[in-house]
Amino acid sequence: MAAVLITPGTGTAPPPGIDPGTFQSVLSEDTYDVVADLEQCAPAVAAWAERPDAADRLAAAATDLTWPGTPVLRLTGGAPLSRTLAALRDHGAEEAAVIAADAPDLPRLLIGKLFRALGGAAVAVCPADGGGLVALAARIPAPAWADGVDLDAPDALARLSTLCPERRALSAVPGWHRIRTPADISRLDPGLEGWEVTRSLLSTGRR
Repeated sequence: MAAVLITPGTGTAPPPGIDPGTFQSVLSEDTYDVVADLEQCAPAVAAWAERPDAADRLAAAATDLTWPGTPVLRLTGGAPLSRTLAALRDHGAEEAAVIAADAPDLPRLLIGKLFRALGGAAVAVCPADGGGLVALAARIPAPAWADGVDLDAPDALARLSTLCPERRALSAVPGWHRIRTPADISRLDPGLEGWEVTRSLLSTGRR
């Protein structure tokens, strides 16, 4: 399974003139479309927040973005990444990837590389430009040494490298970018397929 992880921080720094809630929605929808088109991999969306009411709002919004039948996991408390991996385990996943919802133009090839890396590693990561992770994949149940690491932590890869019991237990695929600040918009490649909803919003400046 592969899950798009939406948190209250997703899309909260949009370009000028664009509503943060709208920006969160379009980033999440395009990232979900990346995951939903993967072959031999079931998609899911994880809506995580510390407060239950915030998690309810994120989950309700996520339901409007997904195809019927896609699990929308409403999660509260704990570390967002660990909570998502545990929820995917409860859905029967034997291998799972968690992808940050602010990577609307993420190539599916990189997610495929994450799963292929699990042939020899217990955990595989796609580092994010500027720190943190774009995605993490793990055999399920995820190893205890990966517990508590977060996609948003600037030192996530360094922490995992320190915690993993042996070098081959952790694999890193080529990195990618996330859209976390207005300046990150310049990283989106108009020549890449996908990210249509984000592309449309940015071209029209719709609030």
